[in-house]
Amino acid sequence: MTLREQLTGTGVALVTPFKENLDVDFDALGKLIDFVIGNGCEYVTTLGTTGETPTLTKQEKLDIVNYTFDKINGKVPVVVGIGGNNTKEIIHELETYPLEKATAILSASPYYNKPSQEGIYQHYKAIAKASPKPVLLYNVPGRTGANVTADTVKRLGHEVENIAGIKEASGLMEQCMHIIRDKPKDFLIISGDDHVVLPLIACGMDGVISVAANCFPKEFSDMTRFCLAGDFASARPLHYKCLEGNDLLFEENNPTGVKAFLYELGIIKNVVRLPLVPLSEGVHNKVKMYLKANFA
Repeated sequence: MTLREQLTGTGVALVTPFKENLDVDFDALGKLIDFVIGNGCEYVTTLGTTGETPTLTKQEKLDIVNYTFDKINGKVPVVVGIGGNNTKEIIHELETYPLEKATAILSASPYYNKPSQEGIYQHYKAIAKASPKPVLLYNVPGRTGANVTADTVKRLGHEVENIAGIKEASGLMEQCMHIIRDKPKDFLIISGDDHVVLPLIACGMDGVISVAANCFPKEFSDMTRFCLAGDFASARPLHYKCLEGNDLLFEENNPTGVKAFLYELGIIKNVVRLPLVPLSEGVHNKVKMYLKANFA
């Protein structure tokens, strides 16, 4: 089975639940993993931005990866997030993290440094050479401050053997279409924007790595499967059912929004680490009203 076949559909960008004392809450993480897999999501991504990785220690990251592998026990693929703006450190992590059970690596493009497109190309080329697993690019310029252009994605996909796909979250529809048109045959293209999964699959994407699927796993994975089957008449009501929820998820910050949803669903505590703070009372009340109206 190709990587594209393994990771077509809905992947979940897992949050990292915390206890009141800010320790990682592994019991809640296990509960969340059971929730998303039991409701139809095809795979999970751990140590992504939604997991608050900038605030996790190296030991916590290792513990989360090992726990996730043990908990899932081969039931679904696991993608591990290993990215950053220090290429040498990323290579060290690829060489030292327990990645034997990983299906792929998701690596966000360098943030803050704002490298040129050639710098981004060379960064990913070095990572791909060092990685024991296929590498998925992650383009999220709203967080990194630099866009990975369609030409750079095309170049990486065609020239670098271990670059296997991209999570594309630029929000630029024209760029997405150019990537889809020019990609290598088995290159995986997945959306990183929950709002536009339906139209992007209509354009030719293979699915999504989703924040919303943490809290709406059945609706979101069903919608994605309908889209992939070309049944947009069935997908459209689910898309619009989740639309206001998607707005609320990102109204203030990710993952403060999704953690508020998961708290109201009784899965995790509503705890984030500084510099993030929990959702404001007004928006949190909107979350409660939305859930009551749509998921009661």
